Amino acid sequence: MVDVNLVILDGYTANPGDLSWQALEALASCRIFDRTRFEDVVARTAEAEIVLTNKTVLDGETIASLPKLRYIGVLATGTNVVDVGMAREKGIAVANVPAYGTRSVAQMAFALLLELTQNVGHHAETVRTGRWAQSADFCYWDRPLIELDGLTLGIIGFGEIGQATARLGAAFGMKILASHRPRHEPTDIRVEYVGLETLLDRSDVVSLHCPLTPETREIINAQRLRLMKPTAFLLNASRGPLINERDLADALNSGTLAGAGLDVLEKEPPRPDNPLFTANNCFITPHIAWATRAARERLIHEASENVRAFLEGQRRNRVD
Repeated sequence: MVDVNLVILDGYTANPGDLSWQALEALASCRIFDRTRFEDVVARTAEAEIVLTNKTVLDGETIASLPKLRYIGVLATGTNVVDVGMAREKGIAVANVPAYGTRSVAQMAFALLLELTQNVGHHAETVRTGRWAQSADFCYWDRPLIELDGLTLGIIGFGEIGQATARLGAAFGMKILASHRPRHEPTDIRVEYVGLETLLDRSDVVSLHCPLTPETREIINAQRLRLMKPTAFLLNASRGPLINERDLADALNSGTLAGAGLDVLEKEPPRPDNPLFTANNCFITPHIAWATRAARERLIHEASENVRAFLEGQRRNRVD
């Protein structure tokens, strides 16, 4: 271990106790906090040369007030919690962990879609409460059961996660649309590249996999929801602010959209009066697409390798 002070501000979600920080502890003197309130960040990191954060914000004022800070590691792919511009101005390295959760996030998108189309949870609960045992028939269903084969899956954001989701869709026999042509196109699936409005108009399922930028904020709003089929489903396992939540709730409640499966919301944790909590046919999970054990193991390993590379004078997954 080198004589370097490292602070993890919010390690609990990545490692609630089922994994190890040993790889990082071998590189530096570590202080690991489960959670850190924004007002406590400066006090906890005043002596730190390396700071790792998942969702705890490191804004420009905070970064500027930490003269010993040399490196910020984000325990995630998105870096919007860090003022990268200020870090660059101060000569502070910033690194993230791309692609660690690709397969897990794609899996969650389809878990949400299969709940919307098969209603597994609902029907399992009716069995648990005795309905099947009392049924006059050998089977029953009280919500539509929808086959995916032949339906069209439109993907907004066709990077690694979008492409992984497309492969799952293709395995189910779905036709794949994408909103832009990526630098590295997949060769193992057939994809049609179309404009955003065409994608929304033609898709039976729309899945969001784009980063949050000024251009993509509320990319799904009332105007664009009106372009979608009333039988269509919307999935979001990317970033909550990609969707105007009031507009989506209105579309679901009015029947202009059939359903939604969301793993993310605009504010997390959400307000208890979020309109989507009472919207028709809306399934919401608490931002867990990334959180399989396998994905979290990769996250911690890659974050440790990023720190190792920095200490050895190398650039690895740098975004500054």
